[in-house]
Amino acid sequence: MNLKEEYKAKIAPALKEKFGYKSIMQAPKLEKIVINMGVSDIKENSKALENAMRDLETIAGQKPIVTKAKKSIAAFKVREGMDLGCKVTLRSDKMYDFATKLFNVALPRVRDFKGLNPKSFDGRGNYSMGVKEQLIFPEIEYDKIDKVRGMDVIFVTTAKTDEEAKALLEMLGLPFAK
Repeated sequence: MNLKEEYKAKIAPALKEKFGYKSIMQAPKLEKIVINMGVSDIKENSKALENAMRDLETIAGQKPIVTKAKKSIAAFKVREGMDLGCKVTLRSDKMYDFATKLFNVALPRVRDFKGLNPKSFDGRGNYSMGVKEQLIFPEIEYDKIDKVRGMDVIFVTTAKTDEEAKALLEMLGLPFAK
């Protein structure tokens, strides 16, 4: 049983029971997962963005888009419209496949992993986490990367509160620190 089927069969009814919803449709769902990778060395190395996009496409299984600067910031030597990184938004089956791979394969490969910070919610039921290196994913070959890059993974849910979102993510298998 994959994560999507497990949500429908077990997790949604459990959330309905826990929070006292009238309908199973009120139970919070995982809406999308956004993976963002900033590329800081883009000025020195023109191929850095291409390499980051290749790595992100390998990890997510979907072609990323380039993110650009919204405004100029002199302190960071950034001009409006400059390429800054790449991101990918996963929905439906690809989202659940990525979540399963992240929870069961990638996170256990992190050295000295004690669980994720349970305080990284935004107040509206969304959770953000950082990954320090792309090497924790099994698809990335160590010999083929040019530089170790981190990424942000944002879980966007339909939950109204952080408590509901935390319960949903725990049931899906996100390992929070105790």
